[in-house]
Amino acid sequence: MTFAHQKLLGLVLASITLGASLSACFPIIVGGAVVGTMVAIDRRTSGVQLDDQNIELSASSGVSNKFGERVHVNITSYNFRVLLTGEVPTLEDKRLVEQIVTGQKNVKSVVNELAVQGNTSLSQRSNDTWLTGRVKAALLDAKDLNVNAFKVVTERGIVYLMGRVTQREAERASEIARSISGVQKVVRVFEIISEEELRALSPPPAPAAKTSP
Repeated sequence: MTFAHQKLLGLVLASITLGASLSACFPIIVGGAVVGTMVAIDRRTSGVQLDDQNIELSASSGVSNKFGERVHVNITSYNFRVLLTGEVPTLEDKRLVEQIVTGQKNVKSVVNELAVQGNTSLSQRSNDTWLTGRVKAALLDAKDLNVNAFKVVTERGIVYLMGRVTQREAERASEIARSISGVQKVVRVFEIISEEELRALSPPPAPAAKTSP
């Protein structure tokens, strides 16, 4: 295992521990926090990243105020497109959660993948977090992909992939995620861009160092 893998999986284990301490009082999970230098290489502007985080926080607060611990809802926003994963007791609850999220400022669309069933256990959620870490580590290991272009969300062994990516990147990332042991299914929630758009989003290459005469 490379140092990068060890570091990433260490962060995953830390998040599992934190989740265990918070799960009893805060069932709504806010997806995809951006940390440190990753902000600079995200394919969204810093303003859009902040808006996405605000969507996640405000939507989570609205759902929590309405349902409390009756539901387990993950809210992940990427470029104003919101993915809902988790579990709710009834179809009406599923509809109401989507209605709350759709009403948040800046939300352009909602992909509602909530399952109508009982809430998953802490051990199941911990396993999902572990799978997310393994998928991210595999994406990091792929030399032809930028791991920071993707958001990975896992629920009940189903891996959801988000991001602004080309068709080539979408196919490659899906192939990698499917190869991970324990992944039940891969669902793509991508915004597909052209190779030309990708080149425009990519930072310019660093100037070559000048050699002394």
